[in-house]
Amino acid sequence: MNCYSDEERKELLELARKSIDFSLKNNKLQYQPEKPSNKKLVEERAVFVTLKIDGELRGCIGQMVATQPLYLAVSDFAYNAAFRDPRFYPLTEEEFDQTHIEISVLTPMEKVSSWKELKVGIDGVLIKKGARSGVFLPQVATETGWDLETFLSNLCSHKAGLPPDSYKNPDTEIYKYQVELFEE
Repeated sequence: MNCYSDEERKELLELARKSIDFSLKNNKLQYQPEKPSNKKLVEERAVFVTLKIDGELRGCIGQMVATQPLYLAVSDFAYNAAFRDPRFYPLTEEEFDQTHIEISVLTPMEKVSSWKELKVGIDGVLIKKGARSGVFLPQVATETGWDLETFLSNLCSHKAGLPPDSYKNPDTEIYKYQVELFEE
């Protein structure tokens, strides 16, 4: 997937950084960006914003289904990744200069009939069984060096709270999607 120009990518990354910077300087008030003139940036798109420091995850928040224009989603999820990811304490000003920002814009999800249809490093995956669910972006497999079964086992056990082999159960729903990833 390659929908966005270098200029559009740069604008979205700058927006994410500006959103976090504004909140750090204004007692965690959330930034309200102006609507861009570029029509692609106002389309409703699902997106994740990931923050890393020295290559280590520092926050990641997003949505699987689009509910707002891309520019607003990027601004909101940058703020949420910095200050509301429950796995981490809120980002500090001291950390901000070391923070690396990634944006993943998602394609719509597609249900698959078998886990064997999935492609490691290309497909992101949502696993769902009953009230439990978990999601991994496609780059998780690439960054960890996992094969497909290790990727799915970790998704089931660590993200969805299911037994590691739940992806093989016919009652488990599996959805795939791809992302356009860009970073600073």
